Amino acid sequence: MSESSKPPLLYLVHRIPFPPNKGDKIRSYNVLRELNKHYSVHLVCFLDGPHDQQYIPALEKECASLYVETQHKLTCLIKSAKGLVNGRPLSVPYYSSTRMQKQVDTLINLYHIEHAVVFSSTMGQFLNKHPEVKTLIDFVDVDSDKWRQYAEKGNPLKRWVYRREHQTLEREEQRLCERAAFATFVSPQEADLFKRLMPDPLKDKIGYLYNGVDTDYFDPHAADITPLTEQVDVCFTGAMDYWANVDAVLWFADNVWPTVRKHLPTASFYIVGGNPTEKVSALNGKQGIKVTGRVADVRPYALAAKVNVAPLQIARGIQNKVLEAMALAKPVVATSLAIEGIQASNAAVIIKDHANEYAQAVIQQIQQPTDAQVSREWILDNLRWDNALKALPALISGSETVCD
Repeated sequence: MSESSKPPLLYLVHRIPFPPNKGDKIRSYNVLRELNKHYSVHLVCFLDGPHDQQYIPALEKECASLYVETQHKLTCLIKSAKGLVNGRPLSVPYYSSTRMQKQVDTLINLYHIEHAVVFSSTMGQFLNKHPEVKTLIDFVDVDSDKWRQYAEKGNPLKRWVYRREHQTLEREEQRLCERAAFATFVSPQEADLFKRLMPDPLKDKIGYLYNGVDTDYFDPHAADITPLTEQVDVCFTGAMDYWANVDAVLWFADNVWPTVRKHLPTASFYIVGGNPTEKVSALNGKQGIKVTGRVADVRPYALAAKVNVAPLQIARGIQNKVLEAMALAKPVVATSLAIEGIQASNAAVIIKDHANEYAQAVIQQIQQPTDAQVSREWILDNLRWDNALKALPALISGSETVCD
């Protein structure tokens, strides 16, 4: 189909979907690639940090038009406080923007746009004025339930704020689902959870589209992977300013790693990911722990490690870090929450929730790593991106009403 013959589509994303180097960006970018096969895509998104400014020219080549708006975190936090006054979730006014609303209005009117895809609940507000636009919303995860999990930790004030966000965001998710033609999640487990939270009339338009893996990029034999010269025994990859990842790493460092080091005094643990918080950075140099910060390529670290870990204590949806390690044919020790939504079961995917059992599993993998080629084969058979999103165009057009 030539570009001129493709119907226009509006794609709203809360964070610039390039480069695909962390959870939400990996999915939003691959959704964009799938949409490009069938639509002339007009992409509207936020830039949440100056580092990603350099990627705008590359992203412009991926769509018919691109509008990127820079966010200033202090301004966003001030806007977010409006939610306390009007009963809305704090995350919705955080992403509000008069300029972005004007851009959305202009695109819809100029190109007579009839279809839109909304990535994450915070972007649905920009279509409030356009009920005529048929919308698919990709919630990805049940974010309101993530806030419920957060509310179980922290001081009383934090628990109150998180509990309020859980309750208000759940109402916002229902409103968006009522407005949308279809709502998707990253796994059948997430979709089933959302169905349990929603009234019966909405349940028929709730489904899922799995995440996938770029199996050519995450190939243990890829020619462009630069081998590491340093010893990496255990590796964790992920954005280190994301609370669930921070919580996981701190839990592992406090409750698991001392036992590992007691048995293996020279073992090393690499924490690989951008923007590490102060608490994560403080781990650097202690008991064989290395905090790398942002790296150009996570593959050398994940591949060099004897075992990759995903010790998440708070989680929703599918963890890309687990899928990528599996695609690289590396053994993974994960908690039950980290493996939820991934229907893989083999000797190289080890599930442990108790700290001592987790430590013993890590020790065993350091001493004698399991051959994880079976994990890569499972990814190749089940979770390639070209298969994961194949139902997306039919869901947008309304010719398909379930996700298989």
